[in-house]
Amino acid sequence: MSAGQPGGTPKPLPDVVADGLDVLFCGINPSLLSAERGHHFARPGNRFWPALHLAGLTPRRLTPDEDRELPAYGLGVTNVVARPTRTAAELTREELRAGGAELAALVERYRPRLLAVLGVTAWRLAFDRPRAVLGRQPERIGGVPTWVAPNPSGLNAHHQLPDLARLYGVLRKAARAAG
Repeated sequence: MSAGQPGGTPKPLPDVVADGLDVLFCGINPSLLSAERGHHFARPGNRFWPALHLAGLTPRRLTPDEDRELPAYGLGVTNVVARPTRTAAELTREELRAGGAELAALVERYRPRLLAVLGVTAWRLAFDRPRAVLGRQPERIGGVPTWVAPNPSGLNAHHQLPDLARLYGVLRKAARAAG
């Protein structure tokens, strides 16, 4: 893999963050394809980019190659776990918990208006919240209001693009209210 480390292991994706973002989106972990291409949410079936646009968070539909432009729109992206895998099911509970602690430190450092974790199962495991549901969470991570939204992966058949766009629109309104 061209983006890989010696031995063919893909390297983690860099976070796209800046101080004071409106929304910091947090994926579970990068796919192997995203790591190979060097951009977040790069799989063709991923609904992250169209959902951002349909929710009014970006003026046009961005492509994964434009992920570094997100801070210009008050948005950022990171992952609970940096290690790329074929599927998130390959992650261990320990990786998710360690990633949750690292995420809290990142959020505390950059202070976005809100954090949106994309994937309720990852949220439950990373922060030991076995009964958590989608939506605003009662606790703050890194001192910041935290929401859990569905994973935008095309593998997640429970939530379609209109659902994601509606929920991302709620995040947009919540970020404005928090600022």
